[in-house]
Amino acid sequence: MLPAPRASLEPNSLEFESLPLVKPTGFREYDARWWFGIPGSAKAPELNVLGVQALGLGLGTLVHEAGVAPRIVVGHDFRFYSQSIKQALTLGLMQAGMEVHDIGLALSPTAYFAQFALDIPCVAMVTASHNENGWTGVKMGAARPLTFGPDEIGRLRDIVLGAQSKARPGGSYVRVEGMRERYIADVASRTRLSRKLKVVAACGNGTAGAFAPEALRAMGAEVVELHCELDWTFPHYNANPEDSEMLHDMAAAVRAHGADVALGFDGDGDRCGVVDDEGEEIFADKVGLMLARDLSAQHANATFVVDVKSTGLYAIDPVLKANGAKVEYWKTGHSYIKRRTTELSALAGFEKSGHFFFREPLGLGYDDGVVAAGSVLAMLDRNPGKRLSDLRKALPKSFTSLTMSPHCDDEKKYGIVERVVADYQRLAGEGGKILGRAIRDVNIVNGARVTLEDGAWVLVRASSNKPELVVVVESMESEGDMRALFRDEVKPRLAHFAEVGAYNQEI
Repeated sequence: MLPAPRASLEPNSLEFESLPLVKPTGFREYDARWWFGIPGSAKAPELNVLGVQALGLGLGTLVHEAGVAPRIVVGHDFRFYSQSIKQALTLGLMQAGMEVHDIGLALSPTAYFAQFALDIPCVAMVTASHNENGWTGVKMGAARPLTFGPDEIGRLRDIVLGAQSKARPGGSYVRVEGMRERYIADVASRTRLSRKLKVVAACGNGTAGAFAPEALRAMGAEVVELHCELDWTFPHYNANPEDSEMLHDMAAAVRAHGADVALGFDGDGDRCGVVDDEGEEIFADKVGLMLARDLSAQHANATFVVDVKSTGLYAIDPVLKANGAKVEYWKTGHSYIKRRTTELSALAGFEKSGHFFFREPLGLGYDDGVVAAGSVLAMLDRNPGKRLSDLRKALPKSFTSLTMSPHCDDEKKYGIVERVVADYQRLAGEGGKILGRAIRDVNIVNGARVTLEDGAWVLVRASSNKPELVVVVESMESEGDMRALFRDEVKPRLAHFAEVGAYNQEI
């Protein structure tokens, strides 16, 4: 057995080569992520190879503890160290008695797809997603199409850090060939274009470059590749379709090539960003609203799940109402939305960060950037004579702030949010008003999302992975009203708490 992991070790030392290093903070709310390090970096590693092996042993122990069949799919993203990390993880899983099926280089949704294709319950995908080089992590699940949430991650943390892992006989290894091709064939079969659409596929030199362009071509699109060559130095920017640098590059490519749309994929391909034919970025919650309008016309009385950071237009959209669609606002986080979408048998779920979740007949329930891209193209295909910018302009108007993130220590942020929730619930119960408007609803599934009588709303929640609060406001009236909601409501309310520090930006 491995010794108990250490929270810190001096690199380039005997101890670093002899003992497992697993920093406790790497266990996040719904996945695990650590700074592994790169040559020349002054930042101390948070994980070493023996620590990865300890993680695999702990994950296998958790699977046995849960009574799930000990069979697991593993894959890795395109970074120069990811395959080595996967091999160390595999060693720990085999030590725990797991039957490991290695699909090689993969997108996260390719690994999730393999669970269905191979009839295997568990998954462990080695990826740092959109993080820069030096980071690594693992996305895990033991009940397809779901991935771990805080309960499972918390138990895994206790097993690994508490040296509670148990070695078992029976571990084995199977190399699986051809999963990339099977995955591409499956996602392409879900979208068949009847007219030619010119599509910019932006991959940021990440893993999606080996998957997305081929899949989009198989759907019938004319593809313009933008940084689709695999290059683990990421010479242009990190593959993150929420970052302005990537979005600006996508917009320039749309204009240069006269494309119908640009679709951008993050480092592990489970998110999709969209820029329309006019070079305008469309935030993922608005893309979701466009898709919900389109899909609810084909699937009567459909249910959709969106995260609490998403636009309030879902709740008041006349097209969704006319189509009998139901929308539920739920906790932010890919594992939460994925689970809730499954629980409600919803047609789809949308998260503002760019995770899209489609259930049958559109998808298999997990977040998949390539499936999302296909759904955007299918929507365009069903609207001949209309461009994506036309569909964007047809949405009702709203004025949404950027996400503001005032500092608040991890040990204090949840307590502060509890007090804010109580304040808003008390105000609503007393018939109080915000900027002269009655409170229609206080959603407390993830902090406080306070909706006013005209559809405007404010959100205060704790960040899942940083020592920060998350603040968003939206007005259906004007940009000035949106600024007033922040300036005259949220900011002074949070100013009562000395624990809340400076904002990353103001509006």
